[in-house]
Amino acid sequence: MDALRAIKTRCSVRVYQKKPIARKVLEDIVDCARLAATARNIQPWEFVVVTDEVLRGRIADLTEYGKHIARAPACIAVFCQETKYYLEDGSAATQNILLAATARGVGSCWVAGDKKPFADDVRRLLGLPETFKLVSLVALGYPAEKPRREKRPLREVLHWQRFGGAPQGE
Repeated sequence: MDALRAIKTRCSVRVYQKKPIARKVLEDIVDCARLAATARNIQPWEFVVVTDEVLRGRIADLTEYGKHIARAPACIAVFCQETKYYLEDGSAATQNILLAATARGVGSCWVAGDKKPFADDVRRLLGLPETFKLVSLVALGYPAEKPRREKRPLREVLHWQRFGGAPQGE
């Protein structure tokens, strides 16, 4: 799948088949994450892939909106060293995870982590030092259903030259 198709077809998936994701596919997805844009090329990230069912259940229990992590075959926790742009860097890596998963036929759902009350609990559970911040949790699995995707049309969000501006010369 090409990049534009992955971007235009990606959607959040919260219901998964009971089919494991091959280690090579998970490694490829994380490889794409590590290649994300990063401020000053600091690359502050670490990625923890969780395939253990019990551990995923414990993570899901800690979250507010990530209960589906327990039923996903895998979860990638994205952590970053606390640098000036850790949130931007970690978010870029998370977006790459979502797009790489889509390209590989794997469904995904981004669960927020930064500044959430459970962030330190997840960090401790997964064994990271205090210098790391949880940016996101990404549930991964082969979709069991096709979710509806509703996005605002381009004409509502695109502005030319200034807010509310129309294109010139048309």
